Amino acid sequence: MKKTYIILAASLMASMSVAAQETYENAKISQKDLNGTARYVGMGGALEALGADLTTIGTNPAGIGLYKHSVASVSAGLVSQGDGHDFTNGHTTNASFDQGGFVWSTRSGRRSFLNFGFNYTKSRNMDYILSAANSVRGGSMSKHSYIKNMLGSVENGGFTIDKNEQGEYIGYEDAKSTYTAPNFTQLDYLLWNAFIVDPNNQTAGYNEANQYTFDRAHTGYIGEYDFNISGNINDRVFLGLTFGLYDVHYKGNSTYVENLIDAQGAGVGTLTLNDNRKITGSGFDVKFGAIFRPIENSPFRFGIYVHTPTWYDLTTSNYTTLLNGTQLGGYDQGHSNESYDFKIFTPWRFGFSLGHTVGNYLALGATYEYADYSTIKSRINTDEYYDYWSDTWNTSSRNDRVMNDHTDRTLKGVSTLKLGAEYKPIKDLAVRIGYNYVSSLYNKSGYKDNTLPSDGSYYASTDDYVNWKDMNRFTCGLGYALGKFNLDFAYQYSTQKGDFYPYAPLSATVTDNGTTYSESNTTSATSVKNNRHQLLFTLSYHF
Repeated sequence: MKKTYIILAASLMASMSVAAQETYENAKISQKDLNGTARYVGMGGALEALGADLTTIGTNPAGIGLYKHSVASVSAGLVSQGDGHDFTNGHTTNASFDQGGFVWSTRSGRRSFLNFGFNYTKSRNMDYILSAANSVRGGSMSKHSYIKNMLGSVENGGFTIDKNEQGEYIGYEDAKSTYTAPNFTQLDYLLWNAFIVDPNNQTAGYNEANQYTFDRAHTGYIGEYDFNISGNINDRVFLGLTFGLYDVHYKGNSTYVENLIDAQGAGVGTLTLNDNRKITGSGFDVKFGAIFRPIENSPFRFGIYVHTPTWYDLTTSNYTTLLNGTQLGGYDQGHSNESYDFKIFTPWRFGFSLGHTVGNYLALGATYEYADYSTIKSRINTDEYYDYWSDTWNTSSRNDRVMNDHTDRTLKGVSTLKLGAEYKPIKDLAVRIGYNYVSSLYNKSGYKDNTLPSDGSYYASTDDYVNWKDMNRFTCGLGYALGKFNLDFAYQYSTQKGDFYPYAPLSATVTDNGTTYSESNTTSATSVKNNRHQLLFTLSYHF
């Protein structure tokens, strides 16, 4: 067997200059964690009506309007994955800087205030290790790609394989087309050139697998930088506006190994897919909020808030290697790498909250939030042009309707419930407890569909996906006042289960010379978990 590398050349990708992203990758970027100050986390995040906490700058901006003096705080801690194991660049326990900000309060009257605030929050901690292993019956990566060729055309969800001028096997839109199919993925390219085709007789075939193992280390974060102006009118009405900036840093390093068998069930070796993907970029949104105290002599209040979509402008890149550990195919190893820009718009968020205090020793809060993730929009970059007025290069874009329709079928509306309580047994000591529930954003029948005629498919380098289920978070904490300083501690345990699939189900039936052939590529779900522990410490100073 040849000892040669194959490379996915930039000239090949040049025919697809536009780009968009894929549903499951978009979902990773669009979600937020329960994070911020230790008081906020310790009460399950249920402070959107109670306010007077820096984290509410990014949830209900009116919460900053309840400050009657200036304050600054910083928060940091540890995040640990109890059921994971160290893998590649990922570790089960990581230190984290989670929050830093201040509020500057100015009096505009005896009972009215105008406040200005800034706060940084790590809104999404990407540190997570995903591991899965299972037996396989009747499926494999190569069979999945082989069936796409059986489908024959983009219209049918596949492509037609033929050689280009460089002698590479390329998936074309149909048997007569000279255009590369938009659903001919980087993984398809590697499989057809390194494994599926026999170089001796140029015939195509596949091998099924009897088992697989998978490990991926997710690392990185999304930083949220919020700038706020808020007002307090006679301690009855509180209004707030926040402008948010986002900074995205994500890396995923995965290894997927299939044990292949022949028609008699005997082992023939392994295929190993090593994938390294990186996503970076920035985004922004606007948040509006209000808190009302309807009864003058009662501390009961309710809050409402709305967040615009976060408009993200991102870049993704990958370096992917396919190791052929069999005596089949044409190469021992192939690799591909590519980078492209894309845009996604996250869903609108709406929230309603209740808050009540009893004397100066008990605070109770509840929040309900809704966001419809089926409305996430992928944008295709269509052209780059120079703006002489601003002396800058700008990029125009349009909706990726194919991927957006897939998102609408795959994702759904998500409800978040936050409950929290704070009790002060003595003046300077606070005891907190909270619960936070997030419903699943994936439909049970959803799957990652790399047969779609979309650039999100074309640039894909893996077929795996996870349909995560509901998440439950349990929190508690302590706070102690020491003069103008406050020391706060919080513990959070979050638990979530999911169904892992190495590839989506796919089948094809074709008729050749009166003979009908059918192929089906399926695999059962493998149960995976995302259980995390967080210890958080906040130091704040009132001035």
